Amino acid sequence: MDCSEIVFSGHAVQRMYERSLREADVVHVIRQGEVIEAYPHDTPYPSNLLLAFVRTIPIHAVVARVQTSDRCIVVTVYVPDPARWNSDFKTRRHP
Repeated sequence: MDCSEIVFSGHAVQRMYERSLREADVVHVIRQGEVIEAYPHDTPYPSNLLLAFVRTIPIHAVVARVQTSDRCIVVTVYVPDPARWNSDFKTRRHP
């Protein structure tokens, strides 16, 4: 995702702390990650769910991009639960 400025929401910072994820880990996900889901109707800005591996750990980040600039807002970050995601961590398991 192309972002000249990355802003972390308070929620994202809290989740990063709880999950021992560093800012550099999340920046890697944004710069190198793959969009696995798009949320074009999110407000106030459309967002995407990104996946990248950091130190062999899969990390998901929900990132919104301000349409009028190259600013990206990290909404949340987490390590996907294998019970809820297929082994590729790109597709959700069906109940």
